[in-house]
Amino acid sequence: MPLTAESIAAEIKARIVAIAAEIKARIVAIAAELGDDASELGPDEIIPATGLIDSAGLLDLIAWYEKTYQIPLTQAEINIDNLGTLARMAHFVLLKKGLV
Repeated sequence: MPLTAESIAAEIKARIVAIAAEIKARIVAIAAELGDDASELGPDEIIPATGLIDSAGLLDLIAWYEKTYQIPLTQAEINIDNLGTLARMAHFVLLKKGLV
């Protein structure tokens, strides 16, 4: 089957959805440790603004993210535009790996 723009876009979307699900699972685990339920967190909700995880939880999430996806982050890359939502975090993985 030849590659088309549609098939490439579908593959990228599938990867973003899968990565976002992994990230959400980690956020749910961190929130549970803090006594919160993050199971309803949507892909475009600003994670810090939800109050589901505290600053230590955010640091834990960033460390897990770097290790899991093997993408070291610079200080400048740790911002709301790259890491603010599940969707942005998932897209940023692919961007850092040169896949988008």
